[in-house]
Amino acid sequence: MPLQIQDFGSVCCKRYGMLVQSELTNNKSQMTNEGRPLNSKERVKAAMDIRTPDRVPLMCQMSIGHMLQQLPVSPVEFWFDGDTFAEGLLLLREIYGFDGILISLHGHDPNWRNQIVERSNSEDGEVVRLKDGATMIFGNDDLPQVVGQEAPKLRLTEINSEDLPTSLDYIPVSQGLHFRIDPRNKFGVINTIVQKAGKEFSIHGEITSPFDYFLDLLGHQDGLMALIDDPEKSKEILEHFTRLIEKLAVEMCDTGIDAIKVSSPFAGAGFISPDFYEEFIAPFEGRISQSIRKKNVHVYLHTCGAVGDRLEMMFASGASGIECLDPPPLGNVELDHAMQVASRKGFVKGNVDSVNTLLLGTDGDIMSDAKSRIEIGKKAGGFILSTACSIAPRVKREKVLLLKEAVERWG
Repeated sequence: MPLQIQDFGSVCCKRYGMLVQSELTNNKSQMTNEGRPLNSKERVKAAMDIRTPDRVPLMCQMSIGHMLQQLPVSPVEFWFDGDTFAEGLLLLREIYGFDGILISLHGHDPNWRNQIVERSNSEDGEVVRLKDGATMIFGNDDLPQVVGQEAPKLRLTEINSEDLPTSLDYIPVSQGLHFRIDPRNKFGVINTIVQKAGKEFSIHGEITSPFDYFLDLLGHQDGLMALIDDPEKSKEILEHFTRLIEKLAVEMCDTGIDAIKVSSPFAGAGFISPDFYEEFIAPFEGRISQSIRKKNVHVYLHTCGAVGDRLEMMFASGASGIECLDPPPLGNVELDHAMQVASRKGFVKGNVDSVNTLLLGTDGDIMSDAKSRIEIGKKAGGFILSTACSIAPRVKREKVLLLKEAVERWG
């Protein structure tokens, strides 16, 4: 059985010698028109609506590796078990004082243990052999690694319509790593978290860009070459995945979530030009974004790396916000420029450097950096303080807690 929240909290407090403070304890928010303080859900919504909340909201996404470093759980259980995953997200939100929760994986199979043939330990972590023949190694600071040769990719000329999935039953998490979506339990973990925390905190789901599915199908090198060699067939495949993702996203909207993140890490300047972005990314992500917005749910685009040359197109896509906005040296986006481009078009979520600032910087570096971003962001409104990309695995808990202190002091 998975640990309960109170058990998680007890173990973590003993492990780190820290008390988990309730969100209500430190709530110094202004009063609403109804005479009560804003809660976190209302605070994030105000920012996503491009209004000015009582203070700048704080909501970071966390890498799987970072979460595993903070929680007393088996990496195997955390990956496969929906209850364990949900409880971990709820506890870490409480520990860090975040105003919301991003649910990056969904569709956990309640009977996942039946899919495991063998579990053993190695010097690299726990080894799991599955009925489908896959072998996975689970370390305590990273995504699981798929062992063995990856299945050969199809060439563009070999792909027919029957080779494409008729529904989405997987998330292409990383090259060679898929998270299977149980069709009978697509949104179980989302429903659990919305039920437990959705009235007080902003709950966000996640879907993956059509371009990611395209690259996962063909392989990164061949996929990028396909855009040049046969752009029309490439668009047919992108269109196919767009329809499937759009359907999944619209269904997700009915769970009671407040926003959906579109994960599109390979759409930055390190992979494709602005012209190719306009042709192969924006139309398809835009369609999905517009369908989500019709359900009165916010949607934001997450693209890593250098996106300074395509910010206008990202905001024009129909999304209500943009996340990541990696600053130099990881990317090329300065926050003041991004806020000028946003200018009432959408909200901005970012952009503290998780590596050079949070991981490698001093406490003073972190507080100075956070203060600067808060002051830039709150001036324009529609700003949520966050790490640019996920909190890196080895970032110390105490450093992340400085962001909470920063929004309380200057937000």
